[in-house]
Amino acid sequence: MNHPVDIQLKNIQDKLQQLLKQYRLVQKENGQLKKEMEKQRSASITKSEQIQSLQQKLDAVHVGMSSWGEADKKLMEKRIDTYLKEIEKCLSLLNAE
Repeated sequence: MNHPVDIQLKNIQDKLQQLLKQYRLVQKENGQLKKEMEKQRSASITKSEQIQSLQQKLDAVHVGMSSWGEADKKLMEKRIDTYLKEIEKCLSLLNAE
């Protein structure tokens, strides 16, 4: 017959095995989460760099446009108007078909 002490030891061993199994699962999940976090951090850094680059380009455009004289601005408006008229002609030809 089993002694109560033997039964208690067996119960403790079983519980310890369960805890070790859970611990391994948690460790594995933690490793996966760390990898995912690093991946997201890297993507965030990349996006921040892209935003900074676009902001610099936008600033350069603003600086460039602010130095344009009235004549340059008028010329650009005329070119844009010409492009818009040509686009409208193309659209009307497409709609007519």
